[in-house]
Amino acid sequence: MLTTMFRIALQLSLALFLVVPTITAGQAPAAKRPDAPQLAPYVPTPQEVVERMLTLAGVSKSDVVFDLGCGDGRIPITAAKKYGARGVGVDIDPQRIAEANANAKAAGVEHLVTFKLQDAMTTDVSGASVVTLYLLSASNLKLRPILTRQLKPDSRIVAHSFGMGDWTPEKADSFTDAEGRARMLFLYRADGQVRQ
Repeated sequence: MLTTMFRIALQLSLALFLVVPTITAGQAPAAKRPDAPQLAPYVPTPQEVVERMLTLAGVSKSDVVFDLGCGDGRIPITAAKKYGARGVGVDIDPQRIAEANANAKAAGVEHLVTFKLQDAMTTDVSGASVVTLYLLSASNLKLRPILTRQLKPDSRIVAHSFGMGDWTPEKADSFTDAEGRARMLFLYRADGQVRQ
């Protein structure tokens, strides 16, 4: 009986060893930020839509593009690669952050972009001139007072699919993507007014 229990314990230990990712000495295991609410499921933005979002925002080399819920980092990476802009991606999932860092390195723009394992609701966006969002409507509404309080006047917000409630966008871009899906982008401009 003791031998059987020992064998089961050994099998469980081995199973856990194979499932748990390797952790470097002094490093905590990666996990989603437990204090961060999930603002949207992870759905990668098609590259065609990324390009249109950055065009709608009028991104240039002088911009700092923050992507809240950055996933694999494609928006800040594209902003850096195509326009020479600096980028900051924020996500609660360490797997997405690892992918984003690997993608930035592969694109040769790791010197222009930074990815942070953070809660978008507590991220300081005051250094952004452009903020991109592909979150749910309710999440955009939660972020609206934070963004309008922190962003400098003339900073731009581009939201994919979901708007910012009763805040009228400066521009809207409705189009059908290459796969035949209807897409909607909204451009907002910070004007110093905090919107609840």
